[in-house]
Amino acid sequence: MLPIVKFIFWFSVILIFYPYIGYLLILKVISFFKSNNSIADNKEFKPLVTLLISAYNEEAVIEDKILDSLDLNYPKELLEIVVISDGSDDKTNELVMKYADKGVVLRRYEGRIGKTACLNKAVPLAEGEIIVFSDANSRYDREAIRELVRSFADKEVGFVTGFTRYTTDEGLIDSISLYSRIEKITKKLESKIASCVGADGAIFAIRKPLYKLLNDYDINDLVIPLNVIKQGYRGRFEDRAFCTEKAVSYRGEFNRQVRITNRTLRAIFSNFSMLNPFKFKFFSFELLSHKICRFMAPFFMMIIFITNLILSFTDGYLYMLILIGQALFYLTALLKHFGIGLSPFYTFTLVNTAIFWGWVRYFRGETYTAWSPTQR
Repeated sequence: MLPIVKFIFWFSVILIFYPYIGYLLILKVISFFKSNNSIADNKEFKPLVTLLISAYNEEAVIEDKILDSLDLNYPKELLEIVVISDGSDDKTNELVMKYADKGVVLRRYEGRIGKTACLNKAVPLAEGEIIVFSDANSRYDREAIRELVRSFADKEVGFVTGFTRYTTDEGLIDSISLYSRIEKITKKLESKIASCVGADGAIFAIRKPLYKLLNDYDINDLVIPLNVIKQGYRGRFEDRAFCTEKAVSYRGEFNRQVRITNRTLRAIFSNFSMLNPFKFKFFSFELLSHKICRFMAPFFMMIIFITNLILSFTDGYLYMLILIGQALFYLTALLKHFGIGLSPFYTFTLVNTAIFWGWVRYFRGETYTAWSPTQR
């Protein structure tokens, strides 16, 4: 019995670290032997682009977003700026209409139909051959559009994603957590080998003909890339394209992760066939490692704690020391939650608790379609 418990314990430990360390090492090794980086990276490639800005009651930030968009370093005659207002009942629409003479288009939809439903209506009306998806609270670097679209000079590239840098009242921080840095490295390595998995919802672009209508509950920054890959194209991570956003509060981050988990699970189970390596080749391995293993982490954490508890009373001091370490891990995270002390483990614990609740709400059949501005 004990050998089985030991195996389960250590196997679960490996699976906890695998998506963040083991998977990265595998990608790094493979990238030495196989690379798709011979991309037609053409700085002079300037297609007609439509920038879609999703908004709901964004009167506090929408003017800054529009002014930033008008100031982007991309030919004005090749950039269509469209604000998608999902039933906004504040001054968002009024503020957007002030810039109509500068070519800013307002697509106004009544009744809070949800971001995804708005995209389904707005994308077919877009003039650009490349569609860039953005949010009202994300501020683009001046070169962001130019850096995003240059990769589309390669006919095999169907979507390109940038990344978000987060700011606080004290100034710019390169990432909100170690997780964000790992995510950037992972996507960059995936791009070199096959295709990156998913996109950053605040800054990514696709070829317009590749857009497929989505279900209202779909998470667009995962389902759109999956649909592109199904059509035989690949995605690329562009580390020169970025935007900035205000970092969310811990409560806001928790609620966001619950929503993301719920919608990601729906996307994965709806596209389960993409785990078939005979059809999707290396991307199936990427999807399994990058998404599914990460979303299983809360269950591995529970298994590790329970098996550790059993082993600590039956198999010597090593497992007792590991159990004490786990107890301190969770205790410092709990104290940090109540504002006591510092804990480098708090974000990891918070995110995985949110992922667990995302699973719970998924099995309850709960869905998310509409959104509200996140409190920061």
